[in-house]
Amino acid sequence: MKDKRLSRRDFMGAAAAIGAFTVVPRHVLGGANNTPPSEKLRIAGVGIGGQGGGDLRQMESENIVALCDVDWQKAAGTFRRYPDAKKYRDFREMLDKEDKNIDAVVVGTPDHMHAPVSMAAIKRGKHVYCEKPLTHTVLEAKMLAKAAREAKVATQMGNQGQASEETRLLCETIWDGAIGQVREVHIWTDRPLNGTNKWYWPQGVDRPQGEDPIPETLSWDLLLGPAPMRPYVRGVYHPFVWRGWWDFGTGALGDIGCHSIDPVFRALKLGYPTSVEACCTLVNDETYPVASRVTYEFPARGDLAPVTLHWYDGGMKPPRPKELEGGRRWDTNGALYIGDKGKIYGGRLLPESRQKDYGKPPQKLERSPGHYVEWIQACKGGKPAGSNFPDHAGLLAQVVLMGNIALRPELKQEKYLGTKLLWDADKFEFSNVPEANKYLTKNYREGWAL
Repeated sequence: MKDKRLSRRDFMGAAAAIGAFTVVPRHVLGGANNTPPSEKLRIAGVGIGGQGGGDLRQMESENIVALCDVDWQKAAGTFRRYPDAKKYRDFREMLDKEDKNIDAVVVGTPDHMHAPVSMAAIKRGKHVYCEKPLTHTVLEAKMLAKAAREAKVATQMGNQGQASEETRLLCETIWDGAIGQVREVHIWTDRPLNGTNKWYWPQGVDRPQGEDPIPETLSWDLLLGPAPMRPYVRGVYHPFVWRGWWDFGTGALGDIGCHSIDPVFRALKLGYPTSVEACCTLVNDETYPVASRVTYEFPARGDLAPVTLHWYDGGMKPPRPKELEGGRRWDTNGALYIGDKGKIYGGRLLPESRQKDYGKPPQKLERSPGHYVEWIQACKGGKPAGSNFPDHAGLLAQVVLMGNIALRPELKQEKYLGTKLLWDADKFEFSNVPEANKYLTKNYREGWAL
């Protein structure tokens, strides 16, 4: 007779699908940093040598049971921190061998690997925490959101600021009508620069010549994953400098956009744009431009006015508003909201005297227990996390990555200059420039398709 007792894995999966619980009570979780062992998630980390390792350190109330990285030297610190966890180079092998021992997967790989790892985990019924941007392409983000909804797994993208008090106060201030209808938003960052004389990572460069011996601690083939094969060159693609390469990263917009555009999406209740256009410094087939400006136009939403969103990177930024007092900094990274009745900069009304008179808006949003706690609670049957794939992160990532399509060198040829890419959401395509649609997805190296 078949044993009808629920396995732990079955229980976890069932709990994730139950919609009756909105918040996991403190006594169930055992209190902060004191989760009962029987309730602990079994978490695997993929891409743990950088931010992925940092994510795991925020989840140490749970059990870290398996670790995977293509570079064991880079990952050595995380391996030492969790000596009992099983070690792997290939996430596919890890998922095969540890399937019954894993409840959730944390993805901290380079951008081009986010979707392959996350999708493989979701298909196995695992909860997924994935760093931003959610994916490498627009279509991948749509596919992950759909897959997560169908699998009924708990998900969260790594845009940690979504859980902050600042994001909630911004939303509540705008909803309170403090600056009237918001029709224009400016978001800017100095990335890929760091100030004016340093680099976070290079952009606007071409592929180097030659190749170097591959370190014994690095699996170059696994690092490439779905990307086309290319020679290994020391310090050019790995570690972290991968972000500026079309094949591996998503540039400054992908890196920061899911952080800084997230509050705009929440406060203004945005969906798909109607158009996107971009201008930039010189761009080539290998890397993103050093500096760019991307403009999105969003339609009216109910009683909310149409919005134009301007993105700047590489040190570009909008003019300093006249309401900003001379003593306040006009930072190299920032956000400016322009409404019919005023402006918000750095989360505060301009001028500062107006903020002091206004004080705080009426509270309309529940406060978060913490970005990582949200996801852990969701994995245990709580309400969906604030940046879960189906309800928020999937769409946000799609819109952010549309901006990169407008930067493609092939679409910067003379015949396309000054052309807005018009988006048809119903058909999921750019209606006026069919050549742009191929960049909604990409070619995958054999054996790596989702």
